[in-house]
Amino acid sequence: MINTIVKRKSYSWLLLIGFLLWVSFTGCSGANDRTDLDTTSSGTIYISVDESFRPVIDSQIQVFEALFPEAKVIAEYKSEGECYKDLIKDSTRMIIVTRPLSDLEEKYYRDTIGFIPKWSKIANDAIAVIVNKNENDSVFLLSKIRGILDGTTGDTEKAVFDGLSGSSTLRFVQDSILKGRPIDPKKVFGEESSQDVIRYIEDHENVIGFVGVSWIGNKEDSTQLSFLTKVKIASIECGCPEDAFVKPYQANIMRKRYPLVRGLYYVLKENYSGLGSGFANFLDSERGQLIFRRAYLGPAKLDFMIRSAITN
Repeated sequence: MINTIVKRKSYSWLLLIGFLLWVSFTGCSGANDRTDLDTTSSGTIYISVDESFRPVIDSQIQVFEALFPEAKVIAEYKSEGECYKDLIKDSTRMIIVTRPLSDLEEKYYRDTIGFIPKWSKIANDAIAVIVNKNENDSVFLLSKIRGILDGTTGDTEKAVFDGLSGSSTLRFVQDSILKGRPIDPKKVFGEESSQDVIRYIEDHENVIGFVGVSWIGNKEDSTQLSFLTKVKIASIECGCPEDAFVKPYQANIMRKRYPLVRGLYYVLKENYSGLGSGFANFLDSERGQLIFRRAYLGPAKLDFMIRSAITN
């Protein structure tokens, strides 16, 4: 009887030791698992961002990482076309671009990775038309811009974009102004980046440039203020009932009075609560939306009161 009790105690101890070893092993293994290192407020992720939005997304990342010191968001800035190519890669968790997934793209991801990446509109942006500071004419009809782009009206001006391959700015202008008609390759050319477009306009007359407003519209940014001493933001024929010409100011973006308004979206390839979800939630949150507002974009998630005022 005593011998049986001893055997049972020994067996119990073996079970306990085995359980403790299993807990220890799985605990160590879990330390390398994404659920431990990759949370909504910690870890490292790589994202690809449309170069048109570098100033405002740099600000978003700076604030997010200050709030969550264990989080690291590494952004690569490139054309929108390249961003979508990156989304296929395992290393890229999120892209920030000017359009959501198409139905065909949603089907592709559902078939290849088993789920559809989440996307959400986070802001409204505008494409600013800029000219050299010495230009007398900085007021444009849409028909005038169309004629410059497709070469049908004999205008002498040329147009410069932030690249011609995969540029979201060029794609939007083709869709919204040219309505799918081809550009005149003798009249339209590309520079490497939005900053290069601004610099080209600084040095050349008789050229119009197209850049995202976050590069040129924030009058509280010292770099952008320096740009505005060398180039002028053009007024464009208003997309509104009254006969007017407007600039891409925040109120005109939010009220859709400016004709070249586009959305800004994130596309998140993450089906669990990792750092990508944490950063996406931050962009959707009040703090992230206020950063868009401070950059003079139109926040998509918060409603702001717009009041009319008369100035002397």
